[in-house]
Amino acid sequence: MKCNPGIFVFYFNLFGISATTEFPGDNGGWSSHADSSLTDEGPCTIDIWDTSLTYKQFIQGYAYNKPVIIRGLSDNTEFQLMCSKDHLLREFGERLVRLSTANTYSYQKVDVPFHEFVEYLLKPQSFSALGSETLYFFGDNNFTEWHSLFEKYHSPSYILPHTRGAYSFGIAGPGTGVPFHWHGPGYSEVIHGRKRWFLYPPNHEPKFHPNRTTLSWVTETYPTLTATQRPLECTIRPGEVLYFPDHWWHATLNLDTSVFISTFLG
Repeated sequence: MKCNPGIFVFYFNLFGISATTEFPGDNGGWSSHADSSLTDEGPCTIDIWDTSLTYKQFIQGYAYNKPVIIRGLSDNTEFQLMCSKDHLLREFGERLVRLSTANTYSYQKVDVPFHEFVEYLLKPQSFSALGSETLYFFGDNNFTEWHSLFEKYHSPSYILPHTRGAYSFGIAGPGTGVPFHWHGPGYSEVIHGRKRWFLYPPNHEPKFHPNRTTLSWVTETYPTLTATQRPLECTIRPGEVLYFPDHWWHATLNLDTSVFISTFLG
C-alpha cells in the first residue's frame, strides 16, 4: 500500500550540551534528554509502502529513480533487543571504536573504548559546534569483533542487480547528524529512536557549508527555502527502512538518541 503523507556511525559532540534531566522510555535503554530531544519531525514527502511493494515495482519505480520508505520489510526484533544499551555495553564495552569528524569531508580519526563513548561522549548536539568538532564512527567497522551482532540483522531483501551489501551501524545523540553528501545506493533502518532525512536528486546540489552541521542547516537555511527548493524528506522510526538511489544528496538529523544501521550497496 503506497502512501504520500503531507547511518557503524557513532556521533558525539566535543562541546555538547549536558542535560541534567532525563526521562525513561521504551528505547532500548537509550534515554533521551528531556530538554534536548527534537520535536519537529517535519513533513513526509517520500513514498511509503508496506510489504505489498513487489520487487518488480521497487526496481521499476525506485531503485534508480527516487527514494522510498518500506515498512515491515524485515523482522529485526532479535537484533533490536541485542541493540539495547545494557547488552551492547556488556558485549562490546571494551572494544575500540574509530570516530571521524562529521563534516562533509571527514579527516580526523579518534579511537576510544565503546563504553567511554556511551558513558561520557554520547551527548546532544550543540548548535554552535562545527562539523569538525563533532566525531562519528563510520566506515571503519571491525566486522570480526562485531560479527555476533551483525549476524542477527536481517538486511532488506530488495538488492540491486550485481551489488552486495555492507553494513554501517550507528548510535547518535539528539541533534547530531551527517551534513549533505552523496555516495552509492543504500538502505537505512532505525532500530531505536527517530531519524529525519533530507534528500535531493543528483542534479540538484543543495546549498550548505561543508563544516556546518545538519542542525544549523535545518535552523538557518531550511526555513528560507521555497516549496520548489525544499528537499524530499521524512522522519523514519523503528521498523521503517529508507532506500536512497545512487548519487542522491542526503543529510540526516537524529531527533532522539538513536540506534540505526545502513546497508550500502556496491
